[in-house]
Amino acid sequence: MSNPVFSNSDVFGEPRRTAARRGGVGTAPAPQQGYGQQAPQYGQAPQYGQYGAAGAQAADAASLENMYNAPSATTADTKRLTYDDVIVKTGGLLAVLVVVAAATWYLAPGLWPVGMVVGLVLGLVNAFKRNPSPVLITLYAVAEGVFLGGISAAFASFYDGIVLQAVIATMATFAASLFLFRSGRVRVTPKFTRWLIIAMVGYLAFQLVNLVLVWTGVLGGAGMRGGVLGIVVGLVAVGLAAASLIVDFDSIKRGVEAGVPAKFAWSAAFGLTVTLVWLYLEFLRLLAIFQSND
Repeated sequence: MSNPVFSNSDVFGEPRRTAARRGGVGTAPAPQQGYGQQAPQYGQAPQYGQYGAAGAQAADAASLENMYNAPSATTADTKRLTYDDVIVKTGGLLAVLVVVAAATWYLAPGLWPVGMVVGLVLGLVNAFKRNPSPVLITLYAVAEGVFLGGISAAFASFYDGIVLQAVIATMATFAASLFLFRSGRVRVTPKFTRWLIIAMVGYLAFQLVNLVLVWTGVLGGAGMRGGVLGIVVGLVAVGLAAASLIVDFDSIKRGVEAGVPAKFAWSAAFGLTVTLVWLYLEFLRLLAIFQSND
């Protein structure tokens, strides 16, 4: 008994079944002509299936014709990364984040320190994993939702409308960064990437120094993140986050063009989510400074 897929095929089917489907007799055909086999006698019609070479050529021609007429394989067929994959997974992570943030805002805003710590740990774990983990990335979105929900409620209690303003500013910056990237007005070159890395390391060092000075009581309030210096630092941070978005877009573009596996859409969605969370927090701080100076 041969493979049923081949048995039911008009091209690769068993001779007896193929003859029956074509209206021929159901008896076994005569042996095909080949080495050690006799040719048909003079005046005798060749038996069905006798000329195996001609049948094989016909089968090959039919196979090639089917392959030629078949539609080209898409990235979905080959399980390769697509822009749609990235959009769907990024939208899903942001939806989870927003829902958890809203629930935290109304039910338990005081849990934001827990969300901050858990989100930081999961962010580092996901950042250094060679293969993306959908579960860990989703848990990161949940933790960030707890953090952003609580911290947004705290800001909203002091400044009216600040959360909506920060959300609109984040969306506008995202759209502007995407436009600049798609239009080619900002190109990600090695020099641009090196500049961004150096600037982000400097910003991180500034944040750590400021945090230590505030925690040790050397500086009060927001430390160096308040006043005019805080506005300057906030604007620089927003610029760095926007530049990071452009680099993220370029990385996704190169991944799609290189045909990387579709599973890395989770990595792309995770990277975009991290940058958007950072951008939103910077707008919250910047808007809070502006409103406190009114």
